[in-house]
Amino acid sequence: MTTRPSGGRGRRRRRPLLAAAALAAALAASAVLSGFHVGLQAIDPAGAEARSEIAGIQPVGIRTFTAPEGIRVEADLEYGTREDGTLLTLDVCRPALSDVAHASDADAAGDDAVPSPRASLPAVVSIHGGSWARGDKANADWRNVCLWLASEGFVAVSVNYRLVPDAVFPAQLDDVALAVSWLREPEQVERFDLDPARIGAFGGSAGGNLAALLGATGDGPLDEGSRVAAVAELSGPVALDALDGGDAWLRGIVADYVACDPDDLETGCPAAADASPTSRLDASDPPVFIGHAVGEVIPLAQSERFASALRAVAVPVELAVVPGAEHSIGILDAQLRARVAAFLHAHLG
Repeated sequence: MTTRPSGGRGRRRRRPLLAAAALAAALAASAVLSGFHVGLQAIDPAGAEARSEIAGIQPVGIRTFTAPEGIRVEADLEYGTREDGTLLTLDVCRPALSDVAHASDADAAGDDAVPSPRASLPAVVSIHGGSWARGDKANADWRNVCLWLASEGFVAVSVNYRLVPDAVFPAQLDDVALAVSWLREPEQVERFDLDPARIGAFGGSAGGNLAALLGATGDGPLDEGSRVAAVAELSGPVALDALDGGDAWLRGIVADYVACDPDDLETGCPAAADASPTSRLDASDPPVFIGHAVGEVIPLAQSERFASALRAVAVPVELAVVPGAEHSIGILDAQLRARVAAFLHAHLG
């Protein structure tokens, strides 16, 4: 989502791999890096469509984070394709090798000093915002989220997913769920030295909705399939069938996401309820961290409603309400980063 009242109907452009001659060199380089196949279409953010949900250029939230040296980034890895030819990609940010070595040493010290050559790390899937219609895993702010999570010792996995209007719910949820399942494949477990039993999700704004949906989907063990063991979400619209006084802009982007008329969201749109984490909860769901600013564009009552629903089914929840009107990762300053990291470490180990 964006704090700008206009928008909500932007289109992320798609282009075929076989582009005009003027773009051939650039696409060839992209193909080498991303493993593209002829005939597939890459989700291609461009210009304003890739912008962050933090409006303006002010140094707030995640923009106050400076990444340490040594973090390893692998960009544009393919995690799946869809029937329409859409290529789904993600970025992986991993802790510096020195940090991994220290973790291995600590493991060895706690196991009768038996050497542990490689640490098995928890992972966090990072889901960008942008009204379900724009944004990108690698815009400056979400790349900084990826680097921050890696600096905390997680294998951070920043995903792109299909966007409105080319795709509507549940396509977005299907995509991020696929990314989790992809991570659990033995090839990825070995490739990134991650622990498939310790995968969490983090998202902001529209990505907060999707992170919360990941946690609320399914009822099996939290270490199998696309289940996650912890969720941290910021400013997510989590009750789309009860928008708590949300304005016309919010109602419009939600209606686009679930393919319903804005006037039908509360009473005549089953997809709005299905896309609402608040309505999908049960006691098997993972612990949830919720962050929200008092005066932001998403009504605070959304997060309060979600926290109450989690408590009602005995799912552990931490609600952090911060002052101001910043939105999503715009509230992710040093203090909130410390709280989110502590929560993820506590529940992912």
